[in-house]
Amino acid sequence: MSFIVNRNDRLIVSVEDLTHDGSGVAKVEGYPLFIPGALPDERVEIEVTKTLKKYGFAKLLNVKQASHDRVDPPCHVFPECGGCQLQHLSYEGQLLRKRKTVRDVIDRIAKLPHVPVHPVKGMENPWRYRNKSQIPFGERDGEVISGFFRSRTHHIVDTDVCIIQSIEADHLMTALKREMDVLGIQAYDEKTHKGMLRHLIVRKGRATNEIMVVFVTRKKKFPQKEAVVELVKHVIPEVTSIIQNVNDKKTNVIFGEETIVLHGKPFIVDSIGDIDFEISARSFYQLNPEQTEVLYGQALEYAQLTGNESVIDAYCGIGTISLFLAQKAKEVYGVEIVPQAIEDAKRNAELNGIDNAYFEAGPAEVVIPNWYAEGKRFDVLVVDPPRKGCDEKLLNTILEYKPKRIVYVSCNPATLARDLRILEDGGYRTQEVQPVDMFPQSSHVECVSLLQRETM
Repeated sequence: MSFIVNRNDRLIVSVEDLTHDGSGVAKVEGYPLFIPGALPDERVEIEVTKTLKKYGFAKLLNVKQASHDRVDPPCHVFPECGGCQLQHLSYEGQLLRKRKTVRDVIDRIAKLPHVPVHPVKGMENPWRYRNKSQIPFGERDGEVISGFFRSRTHHIVDTDVCIIQSIEADHLMTALKREMDVLGIQAYDEKTHKGMLRHLIVRKGRATNEIMVVFVTRKKKFPQKEAVVELVKHVIPEVTSIIQNVNDKKTNVIFGEETIVLHGKPFIVDSIGDIDFEISARSFYQLNPEQTEVLYGQALEYAQLTGNESVIDAYCGIGTISLFLAQKAKEVYGVEIVPQAIEDAKRNAELNGIDNAYFEAGPAEVVIPNWYAEGKRFDVLVVDPPRKGCDEKLLNTILEYKPKRIVYVSCNPATLARDLRILEDGGYRTQEVQPVDMFPQSSHVECVSLLQRETM
């Protein structure tokens, strides 16, 4: 088989676009090459690293003509670390590109070129926004290392600073790395399944400044446990919760089943808008609460609640959107397949004194028909599915029971566009799409879409 380009070819190409993961796209006689680090409107020198039948990959060697949106990345391990993909693109450029990503899939996959895609709602300060850090520890050449995994690998990129996470996480990561030998704590080795410390996790409440520190260890026996607690309290005097989680399995999954409180409370509290949430070591909670408030505020606006509506929140998680909606709705019914999340949702409703939100565990496509069979009727449906989009059975359930209005919260524009096309074919009309930048410096973008049922 012959290719237009071959591995190890050196070429100068013009970059036309960005992929969903932030790589530049250039075409050689129509053959796409994906180039990490290259930006649209640039002329770059590349070396082809891999060729497949329909596309290939290349390494950026030199920028011959730079985009006016190119900036110097402030992080010293970008792009080696896999946490960020777009630090070399100005923030204004990031927002424009993310809007284009959404516009392209709405046109191409949903086939809805007439539907407005609004400018992306970004952050005033797009740094230090993450309220949760998950930091792996390991060893290299006899030295303790910690940082973040290189993209698509489990190779730790060693660093003491991450400028999208909290300063407290930076300080504790550095101090712990320095003191582990003194404390006699060995970093975990994935290959040999030996060592003690697997991950350090730091969670911070944006509204409350409460801080939780979690040590994920291979064994329950924690050497120098008291000294480690004192180290944390010295580095982060305001810490409110220090936890040990035990994971003795040979797995890439971070958390194990057993959790032990070493100091303080078993949870921290944070707020989004007027709603408080108790966050335990393993709770799911949005990583950027400031933008979560923007995202959920948009969902609430699109729901157009007057106080008389019954609302379904499918994929409700720990009830974050449900409790937002309950402030304006007559009643909200949340469904989620993870039982522990439903227990968290019920506890959060009680914490906030909200008595018009009801939660049930199970598949949405099973629970929702049961609610209708019980005589319940719903005006608005809110969905916030995982990256794979809505389950086909749930989409069929929606089309069967026909709520008047759908608010679709999405973390993946491509699956959003696919599902919008299905709902359009089933009699709904997409009114508008509002992207929100939940993860600055990354290639991800979230969206809120409003659909109305077509009246016959």
